Amino acid sequence: MAKKAAGTPATVLLSAAKVPHELHAYEVAAEVPNYGALVAEALGVSPASLFKTLIAEVDGALTVAVVPVTGEVDLKALAGAAGGKRAALADRAAAERSSGYVRGGISPLGQRKRLPTVVDDSALGLERMYVSAGRRGLQVSLAPADLVRLTGATAARIRT
Repeated sequence: MAKKAAGTPATVLLSAAKVPHELHAYEVAAEVPNYGALVAEALGVSPASLFKTLIAEVDGALTVAVVPVTGEVDLKALAGAAGGKRAALADRAAAERSSGYVRGGISPLGQRKRLPTVVDDSALGLERMYVSAGRRGLQVSLAPADLVRLTGATAARIRT
């Protein structure tokens, strides 16, 4: 009998919450330029529906930002949406330690420590959005409302 692969904390959370979702595997080298565009191409989806998860510090507190791969996070807008004054991207080690995921596989779902989360409002106009499933080479598609609900996120324009 074949051993079933264990899920990531993100997929375990989605299954436990009975949230409709689909997993999508892909192969793209982690350090290539235009990584997000190449992942969207590999999955055959619009880059506007593919989102990256970044961890920033807002007034010294870690905060999750979920933004389309087609742009960058507007740190000033993120700070405002999170109720702070200043934001900067968190250092890689802090992001990995807090989330429990490695860079390139950080999911907004199932993080080791639940952090305040802000999802770019462009997601709300989509039927399905794609975010990391918690491992490099694996994305999950789900309804934006489900992501917002499961993470307790605020939706605001935080993209450049």
